[in-house]
Amino acid sequence: MTIYKQLSLVMEDVGSVRKGDRNQHQNFNFRGIDAVVNAVSPALRKHGVVVVPEVLDYKYETVSVGSPAKNMASVRLIVKYTFFASDGTSVQTTVAAESFDSGDKATAKAHSVAFRTCLLQTLCLPTDETDPDASSYERSSHPTTHVPQQRVAPEKPKPDTNVIPIGEKTTGGGISTAQKNFVSKLVRECKLDSVADMASNLLGRDVAALEDLSTREASMVIKALTELKEALQ
Repeated sequence: MTIYKQLSLVMEDVGSVRKGDRNQHQNFNFRGIDAVVNAVSPALRKHGVVVVPEVLDYKYETVSVGSPAKNMASVRLIVKYTFFASDGTSVQTTVAAESFDSGDKATAKAHSVAFRTCLLQTLCLPTDETDPDASSYERSSHPTTHVPQQRVAPEKPKPDTNVIPIGEKTTGGGISTAQKNFVSKLVRECKLDSVADMASNLLGRDVAALEDLSTREASMVIKALTELKEALQ
């Protein structure tokens, strides 16, 4: 019986090794070396398979880990494992492993990681857990209905009574209809009998009626009447 046949029998007996150990610091499940060896070693003995390790390469160094920084020993190993069958046939596998430790356990940890990796990969040990691909999500064919936000129309600004109207249709002397109406309104609010005298004094010439004003002169009169109105209030 060759090593390949014996390893297949080992794989059949072992079945799967669940991730029963928990890393509390980083919150994930894993299969520790004890769980893997406890599951595999009875089958190896039953079918007469012996595993022999050989360190091919190693590297030791000191690294700083965490904050505040803490010096730890770092070990990296390249280990070759040979699986021997009872008839002398064998198969080899090579794995890499590393570990950190603040004491003297870095090498032992690295060997444990290497042996666990060797057994898991050589014997193709499943976790007996639901595969991530067992569940899938598909996009909906209909996009989510967009509900438009209700917008509130901005309030219309109140008309500024101090704005001097210009333009629009003009009368004989150039004053616009809007300016003429606005001057009449200001004259009433200022309780004046007439704007002729004020306009004459302001412009330095005789003004008999509003129609004698140009658009520019009407603006000057409106500004003066507005100032008078504010002074009277």
